[in-house]
Amino acid sequence: MILKNLTGKILVLASKSPRRQQLLAGLDIEFEVRTKDVDESFPSNLQAGEIPSYLAKVKAEAFRQDLAPNEVLVTADTVVWVDGQVLNKPENREEAIDMLKQLSGNVHHVYTGVSVVSKDKSVVFVDETKVEFVLLSDEEISHYIDKYKPYDKAGSYGVQEFIGYIGINRLEGSYFNVMGLPVHKLYEVLKDF
Repeated sequence: MILKNLTGKILVLASKSPRRQQLLAGLDIEFEVRTKDVDESFPSNLQAGEIPSYLAKVKAEAFRQDLAPNEVLVTADTVVWVDGQVLNKPENREEAIDMLKQLSGNVHHVYTGVSVVSKDKSVVFVDETKVEFVLLSDEEISHYIDKYKPYDKAGSYGVQEFIGYIGINRLEGSYFNVMGLPVHKLYEVLKDF
């Protein structure tokens, strides 16, 4: 095991996201996946990075009482922030189109909040990535939505899919953060956990 301090501990990822599972697997650390439905509503006064930080904590609390003494839990939430508002997961095709039109030719920020907890320790952090999109045509937007169905993605897009390939002009920060888990920062936290 690369992180000797986790020897004898069980790392638990509380996420249904296949992208988060893939990214955590890339750290070469063994982990289990546990899921449950958690209310993802948040106070309306929260802004930008405060939202995923709050939601990562809420998700952690839903699992914390079930943690064994040797378990370390990781939860995360990602939001897209553009023009002073949050873009969550789209509920339907029209909403997905509207979101991508709002991102088209514009700059937005992706924030991922991560909570790492055990029975006696808790660390919460947020990572931010600035993303600049080129102007997308209606045809490109429709093709992406119809083929990739991004209804499980904040802001209605996956950076690792067609729209990311053709649409992202510039990115400042972690690519993996935009995918949903800032693994570089998570690794640093786990090294000291």
